[in-house]
Amino acid sequence: MPRDDIGAEGMDRPVPIEPGSNRIWGSDAIAEVLRAMEIPFIALNPGASYRGLHDSLVNRLGNAAPHMLLCLHEEHAVALAHGYYKASGTPIAAALHSNVGLMHGSMAIFNAWCDRVPVLVIGATGPVDAARRRPWIDWIHTAQDQGALIRHFVKWDGQPASVPAAQEALLRASQIMRTAPQGPVYVNLDAAMQEAELPEAPPTPAVSRYAPPPPAAPNAELLAEAAAMLSGAKRPVILIGRVGRSTESWAERVALAERLNAGVATDLKTGAVFPTEHPLHIGAPGTFPSGPVLDALREADVVLSLDWVDLGGTLRAAGAESVRVIRVSPDQRIHNGWSFDHQGLPPSDLYFDNEPDPVVQALLAALPAGNAAPAKPQAAPEPTTVEPSEPGAPMTIPDLSAALRGAVGERPVTLIRLPLGWDGALWPFREPMDYLGQDGGGGIGSGPGMAVGAALALRGSGRLPVAILGDGDCMMGLSGLWTAAHYRVPLLVIVSNNRSFFNDEVHQERVARERGRPVENKWVGQAIRDPDPDFATLARGLGLMGIGPVESRDALDAALAEAIAHVEAGGTALVDARVAPGYAPAMTRALTRGSD
Repeated sequence: MPRDDIGAEGMDRPVPIEPGSNRIWGSDAIAEVLRAMEIPFIALNPGASYRGLHDSLVNRLGNAAPHMLLCLHEEHAVALAHGYYKASGTPIAAALHSNVGLMHGSMAIFNAWCDRVPVLVIGATGPVDAARRRPWIDWIHTAQDQGALIRHFVKWDGQPASVPAAQEALLRASQIMRTAPQGPVYVNLDAAMQEAELPEAPPTPAVSRYAPPPPAAPNAELLAEAAAMLSGAKRPVILIGRVGRSTESWAERVALAERLNAGVATDLKTGAVFPTEHPLHIGAPGTFPSGPVLDALREADVVLSLDWVDLGGTLRAAGAESVRVIRVSPDQRIHNGWSFDHQGLPPSDLYFDNEPDPVVQALLAALPAGNAAPAKPQAAPEPTTVEPSEPGAPMTIPDLSAALRGAVGERPVTLIRLPLGWDGALWPFREPMDYLGQDGGGGIGSGPGMAVGAALALRGSGRLPVAILGDGDCMMGLSGLWTAAHYRVPLLVIVSNNRSFFNDEVHQERVARERGRPVENKWVGQAIRDPDPDFATLARGLGLMGIGPVESRDALDAALAEAIAHVEAGGTALVDARVAPGYAPAMTRALTRGSD
């Protein structure tokens, strides 16, 4: 059982500073700005380059508002901040030590960039003034242009040279990261500037005067054209991608689909955005568009895309590039020439450079009410009923899903992450917080850190936080779970353990078939066996409850019941569920397309 119920904010309380000390340091003024910005947490792996700021967070602010969250790797720190935002809509900070910490954290920054998630990344460098550097270590931890390491996948970066400039840089970074399309930012603090003594405390800026702009209203003429096009459509389809997660915006999307009698497609990259059991929902959500979605696009006369990820690629896959398209997305504002995360250039007949939620609201107001026919059921799947595997047969991901659904009963659950082999028909999404989506950049190892951040944000919500992670993803980021154990974060992690980097087995099978070579060799260099990693033992070594390996449905039922009780008591638990390799059919078709 958990050791106590202190909670994250009650952990790591520092000894109070002696009264009467009026000395002020550069990092004190920077820490005060972070507090004024209402940053609740700062996830970090410690380093000497920001030892001044670290001291200020502890001894000036008392390790509160923001509260430090110690992570065992810089990548986990950024991933934690990423997951926290996905569950809460509130950005937090991550601190990375020098150039080496920034290189460690760069994969997680790229994930946040591709996922359009704001993370305030605070970095530091050894003294920019070479005369003030310590021998050796300060030299190798100082870079001429540290932000260049990540400049292609952050919205903005700065290296302020004074305390007032650092205050302004933090305000600018916050404003930019929270303006759509959102994304990570980087502020690099000179170690010497942090540690300089100030004659007096500079005033803390009025943070409210540096807020991001509100979402822009759509153009009235464009809105009228879109309303007319949608009103006249016989077979409209709505593709819902990166949209707001509030219950109000959820309800407005449902109302719009019903008003238009439009088929709705969602996917597993962006989380729960529409009820998957609704009669207008098409097929099951997947990482790639399913056959029913592609069929609906081929038959559509108008497509309304609400910041759908890879609209161009989806239309091409369906052979529907000639369909009339209303595109709603502000995403091109941050496209650059380094990364192709912007995907293919989609055609559009009407293009709103807006966030989707204001456009949905405006369309509801502009469209005639009450003239839609009753909703026609699309190819929406019934929640899959899974019969237990035959005795002695390997468990499958559907077995895992069925066991989890039985174990949670009527509890509200947030699925923080799902493995690539997941079939979207296995679990219905009925509310915005039922599922949080993927990591954006496909950076393996992000799952544990993001799970911890999301679970931290979900405390007190009444929802059971569950992350179902692939074994490769979990192994790469496993030490990220120590942070959950240390800060008493309730979280259930289930390892969907097929003992392979199975995604690459699928690719190797495709190549072997194309070249007429033995597909039986696809496992070589992919299998995570002999020895099998013991996730339960590793989890216990990090302070979690570890259960497994679990290899049968009966054992999984018992393991999940024990783990859920532990999580509901405030603990962190990991269950190692051994499953047979395999993907949902749509995923397999997408990965092997062109291999016949």
